[in-house]
Amino acid sequence: MAISPSQRRYLRSLAHDLHPVILLGAKGATEAVVKELDLALAHHELVKVKLSGGDKEEREAQIGTLIDGTGAESVQQIGHIVVLFRRNEDDPRLALPR
Repeated sequence: MAISPSQRRYLRSLAHDLHPVILLGAKGATEAVVKELDLALAHHELVKVKLSGGDKEEREAQIGTLIDGTGAESVQQIGHIVVLFRRNEDDPRLALPR
């Protein structure tokens, strides 16, 4: 499921006012965090995650783990914050533009 540039722009505008739902600690992206993120994506579809400290490569590895574990798509990353989106096929909450 690839989102178009106009959909990505729309999702970024929706995510602007969101607060991080998932906060990664010193252990980073563990399996328990991936499960919680999976539940949050099923409920909200659009989730902001605050990554733990570290260098850029470590944050990229954390994002990769979260995306691979949940099947989500990265909408935006600014510093230690990443916005992830996964469409809930059973009960879609967000109407995406074409």
